[in-house]
Amino acid sequence: MTMKSFLFTLMFMTFLMQVVSCKEKDKENLPIDDITPELVKVPLGDPFIMLWEGKYYAYGTYSADGIAVFVSDDLLTWNSTTSLALHKDDVWADKSFWAPEVYHVNGKFYMYYSADEHICVTTSDSPLGPFKQDVQKPMIADEKSIDNTMFMDDDGKAYLLFDRFNDGLNIWVAELKDNLIDLKPETMQKCINVSQPWEEVWPRVNEGSFVIKQNGVYYMTYSANSYESPFYGVGVATATNINGPWTKYEGNPILQKPGKLVGIGHSAMFTDKEGKLRIVFHAHNSTTNIHPRHMYISTVSFENKGGKDIMVVDKNFSIPTWINK
Repeated sequence: MTMKSFLFTLMFMTFLMQVVSCKEKDKENLPIDDITPELVKVPLGDPFIMLWEGKYYAYGTYSADGIAVFVSDDLLTWNSTTSLALHKDDVWADKSFWAPEVYHVNGKFYMYYSADEHICVTTSDSPLGPFKQDVQKPMIADEKSIDNTMFMDDDGKAYLLFDRFNDGLNIWVAELKDNLIDLKPETMQKCINVSQPWEEVWPRVNEGSFVIKQNGVYYMTYSANSYESPFYGVGVATATNINGPWTKYEGNPILQKPGKLVGIGHSAMFTDKEGKLRIVFHAHNSTTNIHPRHMYISTVSFENKGGKDIMVVDKNFSIPTWINK
C-alpha cells in the first residue's frame, strides 16, 4: 500500500467512526418514547398479582430503594411505572425490601412486605402508591421475621402469616387488629416447619406462605429449601381451622422444576378476569444464574382424590414480558 493510499484509508475510517459515534449519541438523547422498546421477562422475585378495576398490578422483590409495580391488561405484557410504589424515604428501614402483597380493604390499599428482615405494613389510596407509613415501624420490632401475607376469613376476621427465624425458617399465624396494621401477639401460633424429605435439601426452610379457602378447607402454599437452590419448590398444606393443625399433602411438592425452570417458588394466588384461579411464582434467571429472577404464571385446579379436593398446579406456565423502555 502506498503512503497516499494509507492516508486515504485512515481518513475514511476516522470519518466512519465519527458517524457511528454521532449516531450513538443521538440515540442516547432521543426521548424514551422514540426508542424501540425491548421485550424482556418480568424481573420480579417473590411476585404477587392483584386484579383491581380491570387491570392487573404485579409487585415483587426488585428495587434496592423500595417496591416497584408493573401493570398489565392481559397478564402477558406488562409496563412499569416511572416511580416506585413504595420508596424507602417514606417507610421504616432503608434496605432489603422483599415479598410485597397488596390488598384493597374498605377503600384503602394495604401493602404487607419485608424490610431489613422485619415484617411491615403500609397504606396508600392507589395501587400505584405512594405507600407511606404514618408511624414508621415494623410490625414486630424486637424479632426478625419475613414474608408476611394477609388472609381475611369469611367472617371478616384478618390474620397474618409470616416466617420466624427459629429452627431455620418456619411459618406462624397471628390475628390482626381491626386496623389491619397491628398484630395480636398473644394469638401467635406455629403452622408448619420442615418435616418432609423433599424439604431437606438445604437448609431448614418453610417460607413464603399464601392461604386460600375452598369448600371450608384452608389451603396454604409454601416454599421449601433455600431460594438459591435449584430444588426450591412449592408445597401445600391443609387445615379446617386457620390456626391449624395443618397437614402437608403427601404428594408434595406440587410444583418444582417445571419444564426447564429451576429455583421456583414464593408463590401467590389470584383470580383472573375470567374467574380462573391462577398462581404466580418466580424462578431463577437460568440454570447457572439466580438473579435477576423472573415471574411466571400458571393455573390452579382441584382434583378429587379419595374424597378430598387436592390442589393441582398446571405444569404448563406462561412467560409474562415487560416492555422495557
